[in-house]
Amino acid sequence: MPDAHARATIVNRLGLHARPAMALVDLASVYPCVIKLCREDVPDEKVDAKSIMQIMMLAATQGVTLEFQADGEKAEDAVKALAALVETGFDED
Repeated sequence: MPDAHARATIVNRLGLHARPAMALVDLASVYPCVIKLCREDVPDEKVDAKSIMQIMMLAATQGVTLEFQADGEKAEDAVKALAALVETGFDED
């Protein structure tokens, strides 16, 4: 079991394209813990939340639910912040 986990559904209509993926990587990189990310519908395919290439491979579109799992220092803070970023639509209009 990870130290912390959270789920969030992608609400922005363009999904997890390059700009929001980079915003996610930038935020994840602030935290010292190990953060994994997967689509809820493909739970066995976890990717590194600090890798833009791996995140882009998720091909996550609007309506897809993502699950964040973190282990280590500030794990709870990390998953909460990442889930909030997704739930606000990556601040896209």
